[in-house]
This record gives sequence, C-alpha cells and structure tokens, in this order.
Amino acid sequence: MLQIDARGVHYRQLNQWIREAIRAGETDFRLENVNGQRYIGTGLEVPDVRIVINGVPGNDLAAFMNGPAITVRGNAQDGVCNTMNSGTVVVHGSAGDVLGYGMRGGRLFIRGNVGYRVGIHMKEYKDLVPVIVVGGTAGAFFGEYMAGGRLVLLGLDRAEGEPLAGDYLGTGMHGGVIYLRGRPEEHTLGKEVKLFELDEADRRFLDPLLDEFCRHFGRDPAGVRAAEFHKLIPVSHRPYGRLYTH
Repeated sequence: MLQIDARGVHYRQLNQWIREAIRAGETDFRLENVNGQRYIGTGLEVPDVRIVINGVPGNDLAAFMNGPAITVRGNAQDGVCNTMNSGTVVVHGSAGDVLGYGMRGGRLFIRGNVGYRVGIHMKEYKDLVPVIVVGGTAGAFFGEYMAGGRLVLLGLDRAEGEPLAGDYLGTGMHGGVIYLRGRPEEHTLGKEVKLFELDEADRRFLDPLLDEFCRHFGRDPAGVRAAEFHKLIPVSHRPYGRLYTH
C-alpha cells in the first residue's frame, strides 16, 4: 500500500502523484491528512484501485470515475460521484450537496446526513443502475429531476421530530425509485410523485443493499429493517410535457 501525506499539498499535485503511481502499477493507496483537496479519484478507470482517505476530501470526489473503490474515514464535501460510471464510494461521516449529480452507475454509501439536491438527474441504462444509500437525513430537493437509479434514505439516529428529508422530495422525478425508511409528510413531496408500499421485487433489491450498508458501518441489519419502508415513484414520465412548445 502506498501512503501519501496530503498535508499542505495542492490538489493538482496530489492527484498527479496518484495517477503516476497507478501508471507504475500501484493499486492500494492510503491518503493521510486530506483537507479539502478536490477531484480525488476523478476520471480514474482502473477497477482494482482502492483508495482510503483519512480526512475530508474536497468537491467532486470520484467524479466521472469508472471502477475504483474509495473509502472516506471522515466527512465529504459537495459533488461526490458527479457523473460517475461505476465503482464504490463509502463515506463514514456526512456529505454535502449535489451528490450523485447525473450519476450513471456505481454505488455510494454514506453513514450520516447529506445536503441538498442529492441524486439530481441520476439516470440508468440497461444493467447500469446507480445507487445511493444515505444513513441519516437529507436536505431539500432529494431526487430532483431523477430519471433513473435508486436512492435509499434511512433516517437513522434522528432526533425526535426531525424530518426524514427536506421539502420538494422527488420534484421533477420521471424515473427511478426512492426508498424511504419512514413516511414523509405529503406536503413535502413533489407534485410528480406518490408514495407506495413495497412489493417483493422491491424487497429483493433493497435487502442486499441494507446488508451491505450495515457491513460498511457496523450497523445491525435487523434494527435497520425494523421500521416501515415506502417507495416514492413518479406518476408521470413527462412531468413537463405540457410546458414545451412545438
């Protein structure tokens, strides 16, 4: 394993070191003292690369990434998994806004809370189904304009009265599924979506994800499954069709 001390290192230099080491055959990295360096993992296309980050990476972690696995032993900032194609990112803290923007594949697991507009414009194609699992709560516009993929929001360890998500949940959504551990207030939902009970196909998809989440973060699967789950899906595939001119 190659260990790199990122203390005081400019993000361009840090990413250059990582890329040079990968070209030389290195596959395992441990980055120490990361403090806001951007673009870690961005554009990497080597599936067997593993990066452990101790600290807080900056924006666009794993953007356009295609294959590697990244573990963050701390919080993450905005834009994690921006337009990512494949790979796995595990964040052992909380994360910021616009996570998974346009995400096309791969998986993102976050132990804590997330900010605004998570999963915006997510999409899927054939067997490429991007997944984001959030252990805590989410800000407003969760799943906005979502065209595909799966979002899972667990709301674990919430304070009494704390909402699962902010307002405008699923606004503009026209594809994919949002799984919710709990039931949000109807007035917080976007006009394009409705809540439904889970069926057997949902449970077959969701159960392995919950198991994986619990393995990453040391949670009890039975405790996570103890609450009632609902799914949020669009009721129109063209929510803005009447607004276009012809």
